[in-house]
Amino acid sequence: MKIQVGFLISYDYELLKNALPRVYDEADTIFLAIDKDRKTWNGASFSIDDSFFTWIKEVDTKNKIVIYEDQFYQENLTTMECEVRERKMLSEKMGLGNWLIQLDADEYFLDFKKFVSDISKYDSYLKSPKAQEIQIAAYLVNIYKFVEDGFLYVDEPTRCLTATNIPNYKVGRNTRKRIIYTDNLILHETLSRSEKELETKFKNWGHKNELNPHFLEKWKSATKDNYKELKDVFYIEPEKWKSLNYVAGKNIDEVSKNFNSKDFLPTSFYIWKKNFGQWFKFLFK
Repeated sequence: MKIQVGFLISYDYELLKNALPRVYDEADTIFLAIDKDRKTWNGASFSIDDSFFTWIKEVDTKNKIVIYEDQFYQENLTTMECEVRERKMLSEKMGLGNWLIQLDADEYFLDFKKFVSDISKYDSYLKSPKAQEIQIAAYLVNIYKFVEDGFLYVDEPTRCLTATNIPNYKVGRNTRKRIIYTDNLILHETLSRSEKELETKFKNWGHKNELNPHFLEKWKSATKDNYKELKDVFYIEPEKWKSLNYVAGKNIDEVSKNFNSKDFLPTSFYIWKKNFGQWFKFLFK
C-alpha cells in the first residue's frame, strides 16, 4: 500500500515548484502527467522550458518522480471530458491498491504528513477497493489575488476531493462515492495570477463554459483597502464565495506560516457530522 501522488502539468507548470516539495518526503511515487503534444484540454498549445525538467532532476534526490507523457487532448471531447480521461489514465499508471492522490500544480498542502497519517486510518479500504469505494476530502483555502504585502483569500473553506481508492471519476476528481472528510488544508492558488494568466486558465480548463462573465471586472477592482466591501466573488456562481479576507505574506511560504488554520477550518463536530451523513447515505448502496 503506497502513497501515490499525481500532478496534472500544463501551462502553469511553474507553480509545481511550490506544490511538489510539500509532498515529496511522504510520497512513495510522484507522477507528472504531461500531454506529449503539449496541448491543453481545449486544444491550445503550450510549451515547457527545459529548465523545468532540470529542476525536476535536481529536486528528485530519492528517485521518486515519474514523468508520464501521453495524448490527453482529444478533439472530439469537451474540456471536462478530457480532464476526466486524463485523471483516469494517470490513476492507471499510479496503480490500484494504493492511495491515489491527485493534485493540481496550484494546490499546496499545509501539512501533507498529517494528511497521510489521517488517510492511513482507512488502509483497510485498499484491500478490496471495488467493494467499498471511497474518496477522501481536505479543504481548500482559495487564494483570490495578490495585493500589497499579502494575499486576498475566500473567507470560507471549500471541499477538495483529493484521494481515492478507486478512480472512477465522473466530474473532475469526484467519483460520486462515499466521502470521508479530514481537517486538512490546501492553499489553492486558483486566481492569484496575472490577468493574462487568468485569461489563459479560463480558456483551457474543464469549467470554461460555466464562467461568470462579470467575474474578471470584480477581480480587477479588488485591493487590500476595499476587499471587505466586495461580495459574491466566485467565478461561476458568484454567491458561492460570499466574502474575502487578507493574510500577510510576500510569497507562498510566508502565507503558509501566517495563515490561521484554527479559525478557518470547520469544527470537529461539523466534520464528524458530515462523515456520519456520508456513512449513513452509502450504508445500503
